[in-house]
Amino acid sequence: MPLWLELIIRVAGVVVAFLTLPLLVGQAEHKVMAHMQGRLGPMYAGAFHGWAQLIADGVKFVQKEDVTPSAADRPVFRLAPVVALVPYLLALLVIPLGPGDLVGEPLDIGLFFVLAVVGVGVVAVLMSGWASANKYSLLGGLRAAAQLLGYELPLVLAAASVAMAAGTLSLPGIVEAWEPWWLLWQAPAMVVFFVAGVAEIRRPPFDMPIADSELVFGYMTEYTGLRFAFFLLAEYVGIVVIAALTTVLFLGGWQGPFGDDYLGWLWTLIKVFAVSFVIIWLRVSYPRLREDQLQRLCWLVLVPLALAQLVLTAAVKVLM
Repeated sequence: MPLWLELIIRVAGVVVAFLTLPLLVGQAEHKVMAHMQGRLGPMYAGAFHGWAQLIADGVKFVQKEDVTPSAADRPVFRLAPVVALVPYLLALLVIPLGPGDLVGEPLDIGLFFVLAVVGVGVVAVLMSGWASANKYSLLGGLRAAAQLLGYELPLVLAAASVAMAAGTLSLPGIVEAWEPWWLLWQAPAMVVFFVAGVAEIRRPPFDMPIADSELVFGYMTEYTGLRFAFFLLAEYVGIVVIAALTTVLFLGGWQGPFGDDYLGWLWTLIKVFAVSFVIIWLRVSYPRLREDQLQRLCWLVLVPLALAQLVLTAAVKVLM
């Protein structure tokens, strides 16, 4: 197969996943939250249990007027939603779906690349908060910056622990090195990574930057139409990326209980949706953390736990 054709097929596959998986997660969130709260959720769009509700929402957002505040920094204001969305597309390029060629681009430093591009999200939040010329947006942007910069540290430390255990920064390499007993050995790192990841995508209970009861809608207050939809899409793609990274780093990726690698892609998707379900479950179950509670959890709980896990991993590697 020509190189250019293979490249087109790989990029097309990643784009399809980028557009499809967040819709599935979003629809699941509607229905899961509804049933947890004794409701039915969407039922009419698409006829069968409202399966087309998010598609209908997308059409609605396209039809809405795109308003830019008169005092806003227009170029920065308009660019921020794209900056929020693109890093997750780049992250999906290097996350493996299965063994062999089931990955967009198998980088040897895939983990480093993913953590680097996901960290760009703080730039988009600051851009939208500052450029909106709105005090609520600015306050939400500053809250988000403090949160993202804080939780980046335990996220990286937890990822470094499993990379040290596997002896590689390649995401397919980490999956191939994974052993079932790592579920116990790396359990603290998995908890730290998952919690920090949920905070990185600003999902409840870590949604202080949005805090609709205080800040209208935080850094997204002034956004309408398709630009607002981009921020919402970035949130759901963020869920997929964090769930996929948790799966690849700590849950064995495509490895199933029967050693059947030809169904590896299916095991990966099952684990990704299971982790996504837990993220949705947290939204329904826990109230929003106050800013002081949020920072205390980061610096007094997650960072020391991640450092302790890093020391444990180093000790085990030396003894082995």
